Amino acid sequence: MPVPVRTHLRRVGALALMGLMPVLASGCGGSEDDAKSEAKAKHDVVTVQLDYQVRGNHGMFYVAKEKGFFAEQGIDVKEIRIGTGSPDAMKTVGGGRADFGFGDLPTLVTARSQGVPVTALMAVNQKSPLGMCAKKDRHTLSSPQDLKGLTFGAHTAGSTYIFYKALLAINGLKQSDLTERTVTPPYENYLLQDRVDTVTCYIDAEVPELEAKAGGKGSLSIMLGSDHGYDVYGSGMFTSQKLIDENPDLVQRFVNAYAKAFKYVIANPDETAQILADSAPLLKEKAKVFREQLQADIDHTFTSSRTDEKGLGAMDPEVWKKTVETLASQKVIEQAPPVDSVFDEQFVEKAGAAA
Repeated sequence: MPVPVRTHLRRVGALALMGLMPVLASGCGGSEDDAKSEAKAKHDVVTVQLDYQVRGNHGMFYVAKEKGFFAEQGIDVKEIRIGTGSPDAMKTVGGGRADFGFGDLPTLVTARSQGVPVTALMAVNQKSPLGMCAKKDRHTLSSPQDLKGLTFGAHTAGSTYIFYKALLAINGLKQSDLTERTVTPPYENYLLQDRVDTVTCYIDAEVPELEAKAGGKGSLSIMLGSDHGYDVYGSGMFTSQKLIDENPDLVQRFVNAYAKAFKYVIANPDETAQILADSAPLLKEKAKVFREQLQADIDHTFTSSRTDEKGLGAMDPEVWKKTVETLASQKVIEQAPPVDSVFDEQFVEKAGAAA
């Protein structure tokens, strides 16, 4: 039976209006939702390279992935790889075999001086968490002078050795003032077995586990480098200069997600520790250790007057300048790279402004 012309026109008009509604909706919604939708449509797949085995201050990567902060920014983190040290992590990212990395920032200066094109994006540890550790029942480390005559477990390929050489030089000591014994990871075992007198240690990594094995809290004598002239950043997040040059939008979105996760980690350390413990079968029993590592950073390294002003992860050009000068003057690096080549603060500052 033929449809009346008037009825037909009503149907056509209704269909046309229905087709127009999504277009109208897309122009009337909240800009934040539109930005998230646009970011999700990009769907960039990236890989993250860590410096070592998983520890507390790696939590931002896992939280951002677990809570959907990367997804909100249109980023799919395909893999978070454990590492064998900061130098290797920087070579991996600088060589394009991973997109973002995490490692010791003074080591990044060394890498840059050797032609590895990596650039710091955020200073996670505003102060270095590195120190010298000894078993308290054998030695007390109250000043660098207490290191004289001790046997030191030296792992020459890592960031800890850069710290060790700089700490000695800053405090007027020579490497010959100690007896160096080459050790291989996990080099903390050499300390526990009394095969060496002292080792370098991260208060936010090895110390909680070391203390537990050495006799409990307070069983170690710990001398922090930041208390004795080693005034540099600790670990941080970085990428390749190539990615900054070719895809700054991706870098910004990654930093946005990471910065959001950083706040979440500090506010929720228990949950973060559990997320880390759940990230791999071999980590199931480490939630307590991760929690202690995070607390050490929350208490000592995550924040500063700079982060109070600019946001978490903020970087100060003067601190970078002093870091480069310290490493160069103490002959830790042979040729100092330009200070502005080792860091790029624009991304973290934009992330902080948008928070």
